[in-house]
Amino acid sequence: MLSNIGIPGLILILVIALIIFGPSKLPEIGRAFGRTLTEFKSATRELVSSDDEKEEKKPNLTAVEKEVDNKIV
Repeated sequence: MLSNIGIPGLILILVIALIIFGPSKLPEIGRAFGRTLTEFKSATRELVSSDDEKEEKKPNLTAVEKEVDNKIV
């Protein structure tokens, strides 16, 4: 999606944002956007790491089945 914007498009977006919000609000908006992006990345990493931990905790069913077969015999 963003790969099609290009440099002229980014400049146009910046000029429009400057007109709408004014020069005093742009740094605040940039900081808020940066914090939001950082929070999103950390939440995504936590979700991925919790999924990885769940996969590691799953028992190997073939090993469990072998143990059950050995106890039955």
